[in-house]
Amino acid sequence: MNGRFILKLTAWVVALTLVALPVVGVLNGWFAVERWPVRALQVEAEYNHVSAEQIRAAAATHLGTGFFALKLEEVRAAVAALPWVESVEVRKRWPDTLELRVRERQPFARWGDKRLIGRDGALFTAPGGDSIQGLPLLDGPDDELVEVVDFFAKTQRALTGSGLILSGASLNERGSWKLTLTTGAEIMLGHEQIDARVQRFLAVLPRLSAEHGGVFQRADLRYSNGFSILWANAPATPPASGTPTSDKQTSDKPISDETPGAAAAAEALT
Repeated sequence: MNGRFILKLTAWVVALTLVALPVVGVLNGWFAVERWPVRALQVEAEYNHVSAEQIRAAAATHLGTGFFALKLEEVRAAVAALPWVESVEVRKRWPDTLELRVRERQPFARWGDKRLIGRDGALFTAPGGDSIQGLPLLDGPDDELVEVVDFFAKTQRALTGSGLILSGASLNERGSWKLTLTTGAEIMLGHEQIDARVQRFLAVLPRLSAEHGGVFQRADLRYSNGFSILWANAPATPPASGTPTSDKQTSDKPISDETPGAAAAAEALT
C-alpha cells in the first residue's frame, strides 16, 4: 500500500515538474527567448543632456533574456546610472515592447565650485555642468543646503522691483550671509536681523543711487548703527570709525543719517 502511494506521489511530482519546468525556463530566460523576444524599445525623455543612444545602449545589455525573463529593476538601474538621469520608469507592453520614461536632472543653481543643485533638491555632478550659463551660485555647508536655497528664494522676492537682480548667495561657517548681484556687486548681511537690514537698505537705495549714478560695488549692512556703500569710481576712504558687529571686517566708513550731505565713498543710514 505504501509502495503504491509512493509510486503515485512520485508520478505526480514528475508530472508537475514537467509542466512547471517550461514556465520556469521561460521566466528565467533559459529557453524560448527567440519565441518571445523584446523587439521594440520605446523611450520618452527630454534629451537635453542625455541622448537616445545613451539610453538605448544602457538598456540593451538586459534585453537578451526575452520578454518574460526581462528584469525591469535591472534595466531601470542601468539607465538611472547614466549621468544627468534623475529617475526612470520602466514597464513591459505585450507582446514585445519595453517602455522607458526618463526624467533628466534639471539644475537650477550651482553649489560651490563643482556641484549642481537639481530640481529635486539633490546635489550632483555631471559632465558639462560647468558650461551651463545663467545659473545662480549658492554656497555654504552641505547640511545647510535647504536653508541657503530658501534664503535665496526669499531674498529674490524681497528685491522685486528694486532693480537689483541676484546672481548668488552664500553662508559661511560663522553663519554670515553674503549676496551677489548680476552687476558683480556684493551685499554683506551678517548673521543678525537680516530682513530688517535688507528692508532698511532698500528703503533709501533709490535716493542714494540717484545721487551717485546708481552703481555700487559693495554694500555692507553689518554695522550696528547703519550700513555703508562703496560706489563705483569712488575715491579711497579712511578706516572705519563706526561700530561694526562681531562679524564685520571692513575699511568702509559708515556715515550716519545725521550727516546726509557727506560726500564719501561710503554712506550709511540708520
